Amino acid sequence: MTTQPPERHGDQPNRLARRKQRTRAALIAAAQSFIAAGKLNAPVLEITQAADVGMGSFYNHFDSKEELFDAALTDALDVHADLLDAYTKSLDDPAEAFSCSFRLTGRMFRRRPQESRVLLSTGLSLLSSDRGLAPRARRDISAAVEAGRFHVADVSLAIAMVGGALLGLGQLLHDEPDRDDSQAADTVTQNVLTLLGMPADEASRLCQQPLPDLTFVDQPGPAA
Repeated sequence: MTTQPPERHGDQPNRLARRKQRTRAALIAAAQSFIAAGKLNAPVLEITQAADVGMGSFYNHFDSKEELFDAALTDALDVHADLLDAYTKSLDDPAEAFSCSFRLTGRMFRRRPQESRVLLSTGLSLLSSDRGLAPRARRDISAAVEAGRFHVADVSLAIAMVGGALLGLGQLLHDEPDRDDSQAADTVTQNVLTLLGMPADEASRLCQQPLPDLTFVDQPGPAA
């Protein structure tokens, strides 16, 4: 008969911490699926059942459904932003970094449907968020203006125009599933670049640059 090795001091707290992390992650994933499906009025019980956790566990992590939904949105913003940062970190030209981020985001509306529906559900508030796309767009646009690549007098106004174009593109791609997402994303990006003061030929060149392989970031949509 074999005996189990004695539990080392500190193993139990670590195991409890991992269990709490898994529970929180399950609740956030469930909340994102409800947001993506437009079920914003779903009761907490329905969310906990989808996450396969108890009601008591829910209140160990969140004080309300609204707090959970805020965390779910923040998580989606951070995940998307981290992906863009990973793809563009090697680009020295801020205009190219902006172009790459916009083109990739357009494609991710199809490649990561649940996450993108969560982002679209925030509407115009996405443009003023201090997480995710908005601060990165502001950073890249400001840097491109300083480098003489963009010609923008009012960066905040530029963010509003760029964000409106991106949200419109995302909604269009969801509404028209047969539309070519890559072509649509590149067309909108090229027009946005000219809106930011870039010559049309240079905007066209940037939109023809190769993009990273998005295969590994594909995300299945939520179950029907």
